[in-house]
Amino acid sequence: MSSADRPGQKPASGRGLRSLTILRTVVRYRLDTLVAPYAPERLRWLFRISPLNLVPQGSRSRGERLKLALSELGPVFIKFGQLLSTRRDLIPLDIADELAELQDAVPPFPGHTARSLVADALEREFDSVFSSFQDAPMASASIAQVHPATLTSGENVVVKVVRPDIESVIAADLALLTGLARWLDENVDIFRPLHLPDIVADYRTTIFDELDMRKEAANTERLRENFAGSELLYVPRVHHALSRTNVLVLERIYGIPISDMATLRSRGTDMKKLAERGVETFFTQVFEHNFFHADMHPGNIFVNVDDPADPSYIAIDCAIIGRLSREDQDYLAKNLLAFFNRDYAQVARLHLESGWIPEETDPDAFEQVIREVCEPIFAKPLNEISFGHFLVQLFQAAREFNMEVQPQLVLLQKTLLYIEGLGRELYPQLDLWETAKPFMEEWMVEHVGPAAALREVAAHAGELLERLPELPAAILTAETRLKSLERNLRNQTRELKRLEERVARGAKGRILTRVSGASLLALAGLLLFNPLSEALTGGAGISASAGVASALLGSLLLLRA
Repeated sequence: MSSADRPGQKPASGRGLRSLTILRTVVRYRLDTLVAPYAPERLRWLFRISPLNLVPQGSRSRGERLKLALSELGPVFIKFGQLLSTRRDLIPLDIADELAELQDAVPPFPGHTARSLVADALEREFDSVFSSFQDAPMASASIAQVHPATLTSGENVVVKVVRPDIESVIAADLALLTGLARWLDENVDIFRPLHLPDIVADYRTTIFDELDMRKEAANTERLRENFAGSELLYVPRVHHALSRTNVLVLERIYGIPISDMATLRSRGTDMKKLAERGVETFFTQVFEHNFFHADMHPGNIFVNVDDPADPSYIAIDCAIIGRLSREDQDYLAKNLLAFFNRDYAQVARLHLESGWIPEETDPDAFEQVIREVCEPIFAKPLNEISFGHFLVQLFQAAREFNMEVQPQLVLLQKTLLYIEGLGRELYPQLDLWETAKPFMEEWMVEHVGPAAALREVAAHAGELLERLPELPAAILTAETRLKSLERNLRNQTRELKRLEERVARGAKGRILTRVSGASLLALAGLLLFNPLSEALTGGAGISASAGVASALLGSLLLLRA
């Protein structure tokens, strides 16, 4: 991908037109009403006098309006909405339910365009590589589409081709989404625990990785190697010699889509084993390989039922991969086992040690809240407990203690929710706890405890021996270093106080700007009453539409200032 395709390289005129499109969509679906109830009191009056109030909301629910708006805005917003739908602990459930229905499917681009893109990427005559190529794609999404083909060697393959010119569209949208995330984080309290700027930054990396088929090829190859010879999961072979930045050629697989429950049952598939293997596959990827497929929605999962009594999974589309640090793995494993064992005091300690809740939190009070959430849930038979629902309730309770979202765990939680939902659909009596607990206990024996500590010491014995002569001097100078750190901390505290005073003085200077912004909003409401209605119904010309969008954009800029 060239530097011109990266965020910030889009021509200003393109960004401006895209901004107008987004603003028009915000107006049409009255998305301001989603933010207004959660805005701080100092900003709510701006929403009350906004000219957007002249536009009726219609009969659609707020979740449906948001879903339709994101669908219209394209791939970046669709995928971000899908990601937000997994944060049911932090966004209203009615909105989460609607966002979960977002479909990443768009009309295909022409088959002859796909052929041309493939030929250009391979720098070879098309017919010298493929003996057949179906122009009608078997799948079409916002990033790429997939065509069945046959190599001249006779092997059946699928060819994944990135949409032409999609990079510049995504770059422009990400720049706007980044600005919106920052504004919401700074001005709307309910969004602050979400760490939206961090999530968008991670999302930026994820979506640009999706555009690079070489990275997907590498992910696919590694996942294939991790499960080589496994009875749990099969991953198709990559044709590396035919894969480029915008083209990926894979072995074609023939399985039953996981969503086709009727066919699976008609073939006599052991649904209990299939559901349990899904859970085992997830925990193997997260805790054994630390490399997990993070986009395991039904469209990416197939089932091999050559032996219905011994079914296995087939995974495709490895563009989005998740990893955890060793620290996150340890804390996650310990937390899960503590929950399995109902050791709520341990859960509270772990959350404090990991920094997931503020250090000034009363551990006894936090433990009591966790107990109040968990005990009614554990009163049910284990196979009736939804682990995903349990996590949602737990995180909602933890918000009382200002528990912050951990962006590195967002993909993990999304995948876990997918896996449990899929498992329960396959086999409603699935006991996720019974299936996962032995796996977690074995992992803890291998990675935590005396035996694991001895292995770590043995692995670093040479380095420890080299550092041993430095130990006496380090002990003797420790007190001096601590005093130096204390002095630095006091100096930094004084500087922070001075900075706060300067910021407070600057805030007074912004009062005039805010008054100007309010005047602009009121004036826009008076002048644009008729043009606004006509622009939204398509009855006005481009000048009226531009006037509406310009007034809105100017107001937002003043508000941000």
